[in-house]
Amino acid sequence: MKIICIGKNYQDHAKEMNSQPETSPVWFLKADSCLQKDTRPFFIPDFSSELHHEVEIVLRIGKVGRSIQKKFAHRYYDAITVGIDFTARDLQRKCKEKGLPWEISKSFDQSARIGTWVAADQLKNKQALNFWLKINGHMVQSGQSDDMIFSPDDIIAYVSQFMTLKTGDLIFTGTPKGVGPVKSGDFVTAGIQNDQLLKFPVK
Repeated sequence: MKIICIGKNYQDHAKEMNSQPETSPVWFLKADSCLQKDTRPFFIPDFSSELHHEVEIVLRIGKVGRSIQKKFAHRYYDAITVGIDFTARDLQRKCKEKGLPWEISKSFDQSARIGTWVAADQLKNKQALNFWLKINGHMVQSGQSDDMIFSPDDIIAYVSQFMTLKTGDLIFTGTPKGVGPVKSGDFVTAGIQNDQLLKFPVK
């Protein structure tokens, strides 16, 4: 199982990170050991003093495919949820300054939290989903999936040119503006539309 993450997929997030949007999807991988589900606590790692949340729409690949045409891409994911790509921003910044890969800031244990899956065919408009993240009941991130620079179909078609997508693979589709810190004692909730799909305490 692969966890594929898309970067800089919202104009407003690219601006808040002082970065320019790309002309094709930018993606990186998280290890399968990053995945954490359900309501278990998230433990802030000792190696970071600046841990940020990034809420995203997550797709679950439902069948094997390679070099998938965009017009057929919607057939390759069977479920959608909300997820959080946790980022050790301080480590990422140091790696970027040195021109080094920054997987150390993204691919650590527990850094890919996902919520309850919703069957894709149960969602009336998969291309225009509101998703959100609250900390201690306060809204800190909110986005619309139709504001993506590259749609889920674009992403699947592009990534599948380079690697085979397999059943059970996950795609984190990018985060909107509002990324920020989490700290011990916080309680995080996230969802799509009016449905809360994810909740957990931060320790």
